Amino acid sequence: RMDILTLPLGPLETNCYVAFEDGVCALIDPGAQPQKITDTLKAHSLRLGAILLTHAHFDHTGALRALHESFPDVPIYVSALDTDERTNMSHGNLVYTETFLDGDDITVGPMVFHVLATPGHTLGSSCFVCGDVLFSGDTLFAGCCGRTDLPGGNERQMMASLKRLAALPGDYRVLPGHGEESTLEQERSTNWYMRGAMRV
Repeated sequence: RMDILTLPLGPLETNCYVAFEDGVCALIDPGAQPQKITDTLKAHSLRLGAILLTHAHFDHTGALRALHESFPDVPIYVSALDTDERTNMSHGNLVYTETFLDGDDITVGPMVFHVLATPGHTLGSSCFVCGDVLFSGDTLFAGCCGRTDLPGGNERQMMASLKRLAALPGDYRVLPGHGEESTLEQERSTNWYMRGAMRV
């Protein structure tokens, strides 16, 4: 069974998730403080299997270069649509070895992360579904959604992405890029933005 540690990192308190099973972990959005991340891996005796990015903004990619130096053989995954330095607002932080597109599966140890393309916050914004967990990046927050007024953002795409998430069958634990966790059922019921998207 997958376990998850949440590390709020950097000045914007970006949630970095350490998802692990059988001693192997995936890092999702290592936004800052690489030493804190590596200390956490050591404390739990975890082997880093892959790094996954929901999008390439600087506050989600800040620890990448240091981690890539420490773990040069570990693959780093980003959407093929978020690799453009001019629009991805990575501030030069983005390092990657692999790209993905909608519908791809990324296997890390016994865990399989299914990619859902959810543009709106950035062109390549994506969510990862693993078991009953939805890593929602800056697409869906508890009670809110990601900004659409930055380069690569698009309000119409965001509404379509929220509608897509709302239509997922069943319920999921929602782990967003910032703030507290929620559930998909809770967001369907109470999130003003998601409810609006469901009516479109």
